[in-house]
Amino acid sequence: MTIVSSPSRVPSFLGGTITPPVNACAHGKPRSASPWMGEPGTVGRAVVVGAGKMGLPLAVQFARHGWDVTAVDVNPDVVAAVNAGHSHVTEEPGLAEGVAEVHAAGRLRATTDAAAAARAADVAVLIVPVMLDDAHQPDYRYMDSAVESISGGVHAGLTVIFETTLPVGDTRGRFLPRLEAAAGLHGDEDLFVAFSPERLYSGAVFANLATYPKLVGGIGPESTRRAAVFYDSVLDAEIVAMSCAEAAEFSKLADTTYRDVNIALANEFARVADRVGVDVQEVIAAANSQPYSHIHQPGIGVGGHCIPVYPHLLLSRAPDLEVVATARRTNDAQVGNAIKSLETQLGGLDDAPILVLGLTYRENVKELAYSRALPLIDRLGFHGAEVWAYDPLLSDEEVERNCARPYRWGDPGPFRAIVTQTGDKLWRAMDFSLFPQLEVLYDGRNSLREVELPAAVRYVGIGVQAATRRRAAAPR
Repeated sequence: MTIVSSPSRVPSFLGGTITPPVNACAHGKPRSASPWMGEPGTVGRAVVVGAGKMGLPLAVQFARHGWDVTAVDVNPDVVAAVNAGHSHVTEEPGLAEGVAEVHAAGRLRATTDAAAAARAADVAVLIVPVMLDDAHQPDYRYMDSAVESISGGVHAGLTVIFETTLPVGDTRGRFLPRLEAAAGLHGDEDLFVAFSPERLYSGAVFANLATYPKLVGGIGPESTRRAAVFYDSVLDAEIVAMSCAEAAEFSKLADTTYRDVNIALANEFARVADRVGVDVQEVIAAANSQPYSHIHQPGIGVGGHCIPVYPHLLLSRAPDLEVVATARRTNDAQVGNAIKSLETQLGGLDDAPILVLGLTYRENVKELAYSRALPLIDRLGFHGAEVWAYDPLLSDEEVERNCARPYRWGDPGPFRAIVTQTGDKLWRAMDFSLFPQLEVLYDGRNSLREVELPAAVRYVGIGVQAATRRRAAAPR
């Protein structure tokens, strides 16, 4: 592939979702080098610290391209599974086969001993969580621990790459000094350190790795060069060698914060649509027919590891960013808006049986990180509602741990309201005749605007009303 200084022109999304073409692998047979010094066409030994939903696919990707890879994880059960050729991550398409393939080829193993793995490695990639504490500040406990865990194995010639999203300046200001001090080395002279944000989407990781340009920025020119050559040896996408680590760090925060701000704008548009009696989705589709417009979709809130978190990483260094802070408040307020709407529709929530559909932050991804279902259930319970919930990815015990009564799909129920928190296609097959006392369907993702409802059930969407949900799509 090609290493460039800026991304090639990419197609506009035009306000919708597209599937970019997946690049075919153009790598030839690599030549092993020990020690690996960043010569194009060569491979060496890599360690991936954090063998989770993103780390394990990365380890497989590197091993498939000829690198000898050690996955490091603090969980001995994860290590045992990988060393048996099995993936503990079951939802990622192609991952189980990939782990089995590269393990059988002798290019993937796992350990809990990060220092030993780093000592034997040419490249160390760290991908462990940096989340938020109760004050919405970066919580470094896992990344600090990961850096400390490899410190005993830091050696001259090692390239260390951070893939976890970080506040701007952390690669150079927080972690480089610790790595230098661990072995008495000097950054960009005998220790090479870079930042390269993961740009992956659960359920499509391997396709993403062959599609999206890989951004790389080092603490100096040699760090950038070595990191770029490493990724060029393992990825089938364009490698973008940026000017510095800070630019690469900022690019990931800019990407995800843009989406958060855009969704907040869509949520405000939805409120206007309700006031003037139009369908916000019709409005957005029309606006996005102009290629400079890319308005996202409104919803009951924003969940997951990325979009609710990374704007706060930006704000932690620049708390005066008013638009960013307002967008976060706007999106988090969507759950409260849903509660107010349900109170109005039902005349109060005391003892009201309510079914919440979808507990994970996104359909088809078994992950509860920052899921809006959790504050939704909490707030409904606080206001006196009797909350039931169902998610096809969760067991009854998992639903109960999230403070809701489990609902068995297909059973009748006493519900006065149903709230969808994900856009799972399963909801479209719901038999509403099972709920004779149902008064309200609150469509938190506007995914049920076409369903047939009993005459007594009121539809409430996000900027889509009962009177407008079909009118926009009706033939003229």
